[in-house]
Amino acid sequence: MDHPKTYDVIVIGAGHAGCEAALAAARMGCDTLMLTLNLDNVAQMSCNPAIGGLAKSHLVKEIDALGGEMGRVADVTALQMRTLNRSRGPAVWALRSQNDRGAYKVEMRKALEAVRRLELRQALVESLDVEGGRVRGVVTRSGYSFKAGAVVIATGTFLGGTIHIGLEHYPGGRNGECASIGLAANLRELGLAAGRLKTGTSPRLRARSIDFAKLSPLPGEEGVEPFSHKTRTRIGAGAPCYLTRTSEGTRSVVLANLDRSPLYAGKIVGKGPRYCPSIEDKFVRFPDRPSHQLFLEPEDGEGQEYYVSGLATSLPEDVQFQIVRTIPGLENAEIVRPGYAVEYDFVLPTQLLPTLETKQIEGLFLAGQVNGTSGYEEAGGQGLVAGINAALKLSGRAGLVLARSEAYIGVMIDDLVTQGAEEPYRMFTSRAEYRLLLRQDNADERLMTYGHALGLVPRASLAAVEARQASRSEACARLDAQRVRVGEERVTLRQLLRRPEVTWRDLAREAPWLCSYDEKVLEQAEIETKYEGYIERERARAEDVRHRENRRIPPSLDFQRVPGLSREAREKLSLVRPVSIGQAARVPGITPADITSVLIHMTKRESERGDLESASR
Repeated sequence: MDHPKTYDVIVIGAGHAGCEAALAAARMGCDTLMLTLNLDNVAQMSCNPAIGGLAKSHLVKEIDALGGEMGRVADVTALQMRTLNRSRGPAVWALRSQNDRGAYKVEMRKALEAVRRLELRQALVESLDVEGGRVRGVVTRSGYSFKAGAVVIATGTFLGGTIHIGLEHYPGGRNGECASIGLAANLRELGLAAGRLKTGTSPRLRARSIDFAKLSPLPGEEGVEPFSHKTRTRIGAGAPCYLTRTSEGTRSVVLANLDRSPLYAGKIVGKGPRYCPSIEDKFVRFPDRPSHQLFLEPEDGEGQEYYVSGLATSLPEDVQFQIVRTIPGLENAEIVRPGYAVEYDFVLPTQLLPTLETKQIEGLFLAGQVNGTSGYEEAGGQGLVAGINAALKLSGRAGLVLARSEAYIGVMIDDLVTQGAEEPYRMFTSRAEYRLLLRQDNADERLMTYGHALGLVPRASLAAVEARQASRSEACARLDAQRVRVGEERVTLRQLLRRPEVTWRDLAREAPWLCSYDEKVLEQAEIETKYEGYIERERARAEDVRHRENRRIPPSLDFQRVPGLSREAREKLSLVRPVSIGQAARVPGITPADITSVLIHMTKRESERGDLESASR
């Protein structure tokens, strides 16, 4: 049976990718339907109750600058915030919030329900309706069908999901919820190549069973700059987290029970995240390390449950109980929810265009863990781009493709569609070539123009960013104009600010007028002054690369017919189908000689086409 209404966009899944995709499409004027297995678990934080962190805060700030919702909801539901990496350079400073898990779901649900063109509905999608190579809608398990011009799949770990606790396993995308088995099979039937990945969670503990006196408190910071431009006040210190470590007893329990681990017993075939290993992996892979850090993070504002970050495990529940009680401060701790591993299908992301639309099926977009990524922030960034591009496609406009020099979101998507994902992809600052350009503090300056042009950011917000830029330029000009004596020489205040040990607060004694500027203006002025030479070099390098990136490869070009290419190069380029010379150069295994061959072939084709056009005239 067909639903009587035809939608513009259907989003499958209501996790962090699905929420951003649905909000973007609906706010851009599309009649949007979000379908999810359980409406009570919209925007569920399935793993640790935190947003941001190293490199991930850059993604959250970029989502916010483009008009997404994650940053605002993280601010509203924050239990504490801290800035990480303050001892290092500004390119790697990272904001991280601990969040009330339940409040986060409620706040995101409110945002979704407030959008007029967005409908939420509980249903299990069994298959896609595809006709003539184009998606036409979806069909649910009950046989009910919904029609739409574009579909975004954001199923997280639910696609063919299997839960593992010890040697027991059963279908599920999250403990306590069913998996999406039919859709996983349907995608393979439609010709999309898929693989298996694995991730895991830590046990949650009852707060009153924890001996906090034996733990080291980690308080939040006062007056932290929030994630979102919509948040008008800075964030207070809030509730503390706590630090403890594993013991020799922990190691003994884990190693004695490896035969009951689904990972080491061969029950799990999917590859897990290298940079977030389970406690089993930690003791096996790092045998010389005497102990491992663990962070106890509050799950809610009442402090009733704590998540043990760093203790991800899929060992049986009785072993988890033994493990927890070997840890200082947790000798009498009670497990409220056990840790577990989830194995799931993902679609090989080299089958996607840079817009996140599939190459095989027109109008079908994929976002989040279904593309091989891990993390709420990575999912949210992809979901936002997929929702935007679904709306742009339906309106006949060119898709949004962010360059690697413009955004971490651009780096992430380019990595995925060009190089694929052999393990769960996680964002790191080291993945970006232009880290000084892509700081978390300037995300709004880099991207809000796009957000406003798309109708996702109001003019007033963009005007505030432009005013801050003008204010910073004015402050820098005044610093350049005022001179002071330092020893035997007279230098400008800006020259003085270039010195590593001098901050804008130090200069305020000589220039009290600095205090009339907003603190963020002065922080950015200091960063741009201290790193001016490096920033300019990165800008120049990015501009050089942009020329190569802009050389488009015709969709009709047959790499099998390019003279001079090796068989391996032909196969890889045919698989990825790069849209530009820049993207082709980043395909693993492609050499400069291969790129030269492609350029020569393209030039020859263009010349022959020009000769034919001249002859026809």
